[in-house]
Amino acid sequence: MRRIAYCSPVNPIASGISDYSEELIPYLGQYAELVVYVEDGVRPANAALRQSVDVRPISRYARDQRRRRYDATLYHMGNSAAHLAIWHTARHHPGVIVLHDFVLHHFMLQYLVTHQRTPAHYRALAQQRYGAAGARVAELMLHGRFTEAAFGMPFCDDVVAAAEGLVCHSRYVAQRVAALRPTLPLAVVPMGVPPAPAVDRTAARRALGLRDATLVLASFGHINPYKRTDVVLRALRTLLAEGRDVHYLLVGSISPHYDVRQAVARAGLRDHVTITGYVAHDAFATALAAADVCINLRHPTAGETSASLLRLLGAGKPTLVTATGAFTELPAAVAAQVDLDESELALVCEYCRMLADQPALARGMAAAARRHVAEAHTLPGAARAMMAFLAQRYGWEPPAPHRAAPLWSLDAGGSAPPAAPRPMPAEAAPSMLASHAAAAAAALGFSPDDAALRRVAAAVAALEGERQ
Repeated sequence: MRRIAYCSPVNPIASGISDYSEELIPYLGQYAELVVYVEDGVRPANAALRQSVDVRPISRYARDQRRRRYDATLYHMGNSAAHLAIWHTARHHPGVIVLHDFVLHHFMLQYLVTHQRTPAHYRALAQQRYGAAGARVAELMLHGRFTEAAFGMPFCDDVVAAAEGLVCHSRYVAQRVAALRPTLPLAVVPMGVPPAPAVDRTAARRALGLRDATLVLASFGHINPYKRTDVVLRALRTLLAEGRDVHYLLVGSISPHYDVRQAVARAGLRDHVTITGYVAHDAFATALAAADVCINLRHPTAGETSASLLRLLGAGKPTLVTATGAFTELPAAVAAQVDLDESELALVCEYCRMLADQPALARGMAAAARRHVAEAHTLPGAARAMMAFLAQRYGWEPPAPHRAAPLWSLDAGGSAPPAAPRPMPAEAAPSMLASHAAAAAAALGFSPDDAALRRVAAAVAALEGERQ
């Protein structure tokens, strides 16, 4: 049996990639012996993970590799501080990168400032790669101002250059990686998600204090300035002005760079919007069961494939997406595409009206969405495709499972009681706090070599992460 080192955030690190890995590992474990490497000091919250696989601190990886080489190493890379130690290891011990975001600019700022580099080094790199515009963006970001222009400066070149092979989840990212390094072995592996748990809609609404007749719109995932929330709030005001009974659920961690509560208050919509903050799986399932129409807009895009979107589609929810990036790869019947032009608001409003007023249309979209995820985004299929790429990259025999069943059961798809979300204040769920701390420290004159700064950065990085 092949031995694979698997380097990824896991819960309690609040990252969508933590959830992704904990759902994929049981199925990969059917094909190979896995050793899971996590951030030093992190004890996995998932008891099944602790009991089923060998979990080690990532600082042990180099020594373990010298003593007995792995057949392959998988490094999961995303645009958050949850990957600092992973990239630090991957730079010195190359393996296959699973690239969750094409844009790594925010992550690289944190890495360069917290790992023995100086702000001046980051500025110089930004200018070298992206010219005067890069230098301007670098200066803003060092002072905690995250601009849309940063999405046009992906800063992923070093990660792509270090990879022995690369896995991504969309053709959109694959094409951009291939442009950077045409000869890199590369595979598009579909992201897998478990079947949606069955939660009774009426009971879910009762748990959330919502009426059965209310049209419930919902957005899931990390709430930041790029999720087009202001557009949805404007659409909500339009629908309410038409006399419709509408409520909007915002479920996910909240960016410290976006005061969503103030935006809701400014729009006069406090009585028509519920903001939960980050919630656990059972509360996520409750909110999803209560929703009639899900809204998953975003611009600009970091090239991410949204696991939360796949969960919405897998649950059979009619969903609106922005016609950009990987989202344009969805089949036409699966989700409603919203253009990024002057028609955006009108399209959001009209799609909501149509789905509310034409139940047959909503049922058709729901069935197409559920079928698409069941056919193209299963966890067994994702694990099989991942192993097939590794076999091709390293010249192994074709993958065949050595175990008949996953390492543990995810208990997905069964009936689950409704669980109301427990609201979390915005300040308790930061997403890019490590970069704020580093930027503030740099502005105060701290050096990255200061032991106190390194301890603060490590503690913050261990707590920080973004839901995708």
